[in-house]
Amino acid sequence: MGVTPDLSVRLGPLTLRNPVMVASGCCGFGQELAEWMPLSALGAIVVKGTTLRPRRGNPPPRVWETPAGMLNAIGLQNDGVQDLIEHKLPWLREQDVPIIVNIAGETVGEFAELARVLDRAPGVAALELNVSCPNVRAGGMQFGVCTTGVAEVTSAAREATRLPIITKLSPNVTDIVEMARAAVDAGADALSLINTLLGMAIDPETRRPRLANITGGLSGPAVRPVAVRIVWQVARAVRVPIIGLGGISRAEHALEFIIAGASAVCIGTGLFADPRCPIAVVDGLRDYMERHGIERLGDLRGALEAAV
Repeated sequence: MGVTPDLSVRLGPLTLRNPVMVASGCCGFGQELAEWMPLSALGAIVVKGTTLRPRRGNPPPRVWETPAGMLNAIGLQNDGVQDLIEHKLPWLREQDVPIIVNIAGETVGEFAELARVLDRAPGVAALELNVSCPNVRAGGMQFGVCTTGVAEVTSAAREATRLPIITKLSPNVTDIVEMARAAVDAGADALSLINTLLGMAIDPETRRPRLANITGGLSGPAVRPVAVRIVWQVARAVRVPIIGLGGISRAEHALEFIIAGASAVCIGTGLFADPRCPIAVVDGLRDYMERHGIERLGDLRGALEAAV
């Protein structure tokens, strides 16, 4: 009799039916993605970054395709947390998928207030703290580039909510392991690794930047080796679940992150090329486990073998 793979994973107190999530900012609030696939096929959805008040985001152009990915400088455009609660969450609650809300604040107090407000919102499964967005002038990465900022935001959110907290960290730092330890010590239930790498593109003909913001966040296949390395480093240093993201569009990519130490993965830029790729990743993970006689996905986590 063949193996029946168990793809379920735990992220602190949160249990997912499978490890494949979709990343914040890449599928809005799920309605567009639902035209391509049932959201119930996902482990979870991480909705677009949400702030206390509406934000217009950065001026265009805000996106530029690169040879192996894309640069974006959207700037956390959103309609604010009250709009999320009143207009977005009711529909999402009907989709049979855990809802993780990515929150961003310009101050530590704003992060705490967002956590308090969403603690009372029906249907929210967890919060992801965005201390790593490189495309805003206040908040975002300014908290994520020092251990004090990471700790203050995580601690404030922890005190304000009973929901599981996932701290999303920036790769644009000197020592990512110290940032991870600071988040865990301050109360994070899980970590999300990595947010985008700070990048830039220039039009030689006009000598102007391709993005109105000048710089933007680089995502897609180009960042995957960096992200896998960071997950591997952090997984050896902390004892909380890690969500790996960066250039995932196939099962073999997800397996890299899981073998490096991730409990779950997020797909972001890959959705723009193939909105159905999360289903293919789930199916590919199941097939891999069947071929290798692996019953529990957790048995693969951190299973990196020594180099020959």
